[in-house]
Amino acid sequence: MKCAITGGYGFIGSNLVNYLYENTDDEIIIIDNFTYAADKQNISPEIQKSSRVNTLYNDIGKISDSDTDLHKALKDCDVIYHLAAESHVDNSITGPGVFVDTNIRGTFNLLELARNYDIKFVHISTDEVYGALQAHDDPFTENTNLDPSSVYSASKASSDLLVKAYGTTYGVDTVITRCVNNYGPRQHVEKLLPKVITNTLRGKEIPVYGKGLNIREWIHVDDHCAGILAASTADAEDKVFNIGSGVEVSNIELVNMVLDIIGESAILIKYVEDRLGHDFRYAMNSDKLRNATGWKPTYDTENFINGLELTVKWYRAKAEDDLRG
Repeated sequence: MKCAITGGYGFIGSNLVNYLYENTDDEIIIIDNFTYAADKQNISPEIQKSSRVNTLYNDIGKISDSDTDLHKALKDCDVIYHLAAESHVDNSITGPGVFVDTNIRGTFNLLELARNYDIKFVHISTDEVYGALQAHDDPFTENTNLDPSSVYSASKASSDLLVKAYGTTYGVDTVITRCVNNYGPRQHVEKLLPKVITNTLRGKEIPVYGKGLNIREWIHVDDHCAGILAASTADAEDKVFNIGSGVEVSNIELVNMVLDIIGESAILIKYVEDRLGHDFRYAMNSDKLRNATGWKPTYDTENFINGLELTVKWYRAKAEDDLRG
């Protein structure tokens, strides 16, 4: 099979490239614009040089008929895994325009290619499209109304609806996955967990919004990648799937877990002014995917600390490599 992965040098994208390379015989086309969140080192030289892997530089927000290499590469492609997106909520507050360009216009451009070349379209979305939960609310299901709070989540909800419309109107074979917060190797340091880990390793202050009471559900990126593959071939009438682990912790609990693993003091914690429109809690019911495919996370509630320890170990090794130059 031949697949394309947009955003393949980003966090989740690079992990999906590695996962597919190691677990399938697929030919892989990586499409990336190499913004600040992408890193060539996220994919090993061995994989990049493989005859199974081809990399194309492209801004999905500006695809045109003149992009002959892209059209040629996708013409006989079986599936597009669409992960390319602007994803940092803080950036969407200060500079919303690029989120519209990439997350909405970019998705539209790719859907047009999928329609023209009859390619399955697997759209990787987020739990944030559902809005916020309170402490005792039931987790989101696939039937929860979309109620985004930030420009980022609104742009993702918009792209979700475009994907649904292309399935309904044009018959494009579409799958939408909505996942909880990811953690694991290769995540940009702007995000909460790598920032906490790297700051702790350097003995620097750890900024925590508000009082750190906001709750998130966390999944290891390898479990997410396995969930994406399971969802892409699931037998279901409505192919929208939540992907979650059941691991819910508050931000301050997560920070303290990292401090305990590294052996540092909570004196590093610095509470800062809360983010505008900061959703209180996200949590997912992923029974639909589990029942349809048998998928389940390796790093569930009982094993979350193990996944966190492996993540800290990866960032510690990276920091040591960076020091050696």
